[in-house]
Amino acid sequence: MKKNILVTGSKGQLGSELKELASDYPDHEFFFTSREDLDICNKKALKEFVTSNQIETIVNCAAYTAVDKAESEPKLADEINHLAVKSLAEISVEKNLRLIHISTDYVFNGKGFRPYPTDHPTDPLNVYGNTKLAGEKALITVNPKNSMIIRTSWVYSSFGNNFVKTMLRLGKERKELNVICDQVGAPTYARDLARFILSRGLKVKTNQVAVYHFSNEGVCSWYDFAREIMADAGLECEVNPIQTTAYPTLAKRPYYSLMDKSRITTELNYNIPNWKDSLKICIQKLKETSVRLNS
Repeated sequence: MKKNILVTGSKGQLGSELKELASDYPDHEFFFTSREDLDICNKKALKEFVTSNQIETIVNCAAYTAVDKAESEPKLADEINHLAVKSLAEISVEKNLRLIHISTDYVFNGKGFRPYPTDHPTDPLNVYGNTKLAGEKALITVNPKNSMIIRTSWVYSSFGNNFVKTMLRLGKERKELNVICDQVGAPTYARDLARFILSRGLKVKTNQVAVYHFSNEGVCSWYDFAREIMADAGLECEVNPIQTTAYPTLAKRPYYSLMDKSRITTELNYNIPNWKDSLKICIQKLKETSVRLNS
């Protein structure tokens, strides 16, 4: 009998990758929803959807991710990133569901110098990070069994808007670009995270909410990331390093957000690809998609 899985935020980068990979898992029946189909801020509608479709697992990819805009829309960010997660957790306990919730490296303050373990003290710098942390805490307090929080960072994909696509566009339009060099972390190819969720995340069993960190292996700055994008795409745009102070934003960003992934790589014995390898795959996919669209 197929297992029914609800994926919220299905039009986002991770949700789109999950949708594309879903056919590889014929023993699961997926229900992909966006805000137009199912508003996760509406607890009554959520509960009715879960009940009527006999959902067994929820993968919550929905989030308010506009980091700078969140500074002026804290209430909306809190409704989506915190209160809706609390509702999902409460429904999961009531219905005995598994809940996989996607969170962020922005729960840390970026003042460290070693990869953050999952139990490292949190200290967000901005509204986005604070609302995501509030969602984590609500989920842990309600504590549905067999559920997990996956913190990730610097997500990109062939779907949606992201740093890779922005760099590719600007790299074709300009001869040179200035990119921040003093913020360090690790990119995450959403397809790699989607594969982990489908192949391993859906099977993890715990008596309480477990926290995991997932990003691609390796480390880089945004400057390093941009240079690699240009090289892989064969673009001659020169990338110049600048410091964060030269590019002020409404929301503060952590300077260091590399996360310790040993709970996945060691405890779950799962191999995570290097960021450079995954970037090449994504850029090649974007090239092939462009060719198909223009042919």
